[in-house]
This record gives sequence, structure tokens and C-alpha cells, in this order.
Amino acid sequence: MTNIQDIFKKSNVAVITGGASGIGLAAAKYFAGRGMSVVIADLGGDRLANAAEELKAIAGEEDVMAVETDVASRESLEALERAVLQRFGRVHVLMNNAGIGPETSIFSSQTNWDHIFAVNLMGVVNGTRVFGPKMLSHGEPGLIINTGSKQGITTPPGNPAYNISKAGVKVFTEALEHELRNTAGSKISAHLLIPGFVFTGLTKGDRAEKPAGAWTPEQTVDFMVESLERGDFYILCPDNDVTRAVDERRMAWAAGDIIENRPPLSRWHKDYADKFKAFLEEK
Repeated sequence: MTNIQDIFKKSNVAVITGGASGIGLAAAKYFAGRGMSVVIADLGGDRLANAAEELKAIAGEEDVMAVETDVASRESLEALERAVLQRFGRVHVLMNNAGIGPETSIFSSQTNWDHIFAVNLMGVVNGTRVFGPKMLSHGEPGLIINTGSKQGITTPPGNPAYNISKAGVKVFTEALEHELRNTAGSKISAHLLIPGFVFTGLTKGDRAEKPAGAWTPEQTVDFMVESLERGDFYILCPDNDVTRAVDERRMAWAAGDIIENRPPLSRWHKDYADKFKAFLEEK
């Protein structure tokens, strides 16, 4: 198992997509605080510029780079990689974190479906495939962290395009870690970040203040780092409302739909409501 202190250190380089806000910016601040050179990639505008200034206050101007990037475009990701390698030479941490969540239903507009898949799923796939080969070839320890979602595991009703995209991130990251650990000489590992309820621009809606049940992005990053120190692949984050034990029961019930041949999404099926409640309360 790689000691992450050999990765999160001065002169090493971290690239974070969706790095201008939320979990991405909190991670960038953590990496900057450890002395790393930090690259944040996001859509342009004031958010990206303001985030870069916050990071420069931590790490200094020479060690911060902000690049306007549309992760839905492989060409934009390739341009990002060229810019990073030209300035810093190599990458040790890639955090594929950019995500969106416009509402969808099964028969809703094609536009939202296409956009969610392009950002949430293919942004992760292409980000990994663009940066991964040179991360492997430089021979130094490194990490690829992909941001998934509990909705990609329990797949609750509502917004099926988002759930499918995050389920794809889970499967892709599992396959990635399997390939990395079976690649001769590889010092790169993959990890799946599974946030709980985090108060970010994606989740806050019309709320101006953080709900009591939500974690902050900083709490999520702290938990991520603790999990990486243990060598965890699945970084399953709790929050102030939902414990790990409850998450585990929900996930076990979802898998049980197949094993027990129950109706899909039986947790939300009226004939199984009492059975699920009893299952959740089992010791």
C-alpha cells in the first residue's frame, strides 16, 4: 500500500476537475496546504478566477494554475493535460470531480440526458484515459480519485440519468483499479469517493445556509484523506443524518433485490415498505 505522505508533498502536482467550488475546491485547498502544486479545471468565469486567488493565498502564485476546461469535451481535457505538463512536467493526483445534476425522467428531454452523461461519466472516463498513461509512465506514486455517488449504488427513484452516470463511474473506477494493480510497475491506485449529503452548489438548491444534516466540503475532504491513509478504495462518507451503518443496510437491501428476486427498487415499493423498515432496524 502506498504511503500517501509520499504523494501529498511539496513539488508533486494535483489536478482537480470541478475545482472551482465545493468538494473540488476544498480538495485543492488541502493539496495546496500540503505544499503541492495545484491545478483547478472548471468552466470559466469569476468562480474559477476567485478560486485561483484563494489557492494562491495558500500556495503562492507559482504553484497554482487555473484552466478553463469543459470535461464533456475530450479535446478540452487533452488541452488541459498539455498545459499542465508544459508547466509542471507530471501529475501525481488526478481528481475527476466535475459533476452536474439537472433533473431528468425516463422520457424527458434528450439534452439533459446527453449533458449528464458527457460530464458525469465520460468526463471521468476521458479524464482518466487522457492523464492516466503518463501518470503510469513517470514511475512515481500517485492517485486517481473519481467522485461517484450513493445514488449510483442504491439508485433511488428520481433523476435516472444522474443515477446511471454515477453507477457508471463506480463500475469504471472498479475496473480501473483492477487494471492498475495488475499493471507491471504501476505505482498508481484508483479510489471511488462516495460523498454523503454535502452542502455544495450542486445540492443546496434555494437554501442559503447549510442544513444541519449536511457535511461541509471540508469535512468530506478530511474523511477522504483519512480513508486514503487506510488504503480504502470505497470512500463511503457518512453525514450528519446518515451513518455508515444505515448506508450499509440500504446498499445490502439494493443488492438483495436481485438475490431475493424482489421487484426493482423494492425499498420504495409499497408492498415492501414494512419489510425494509424491519431490515433497517435489524442488529
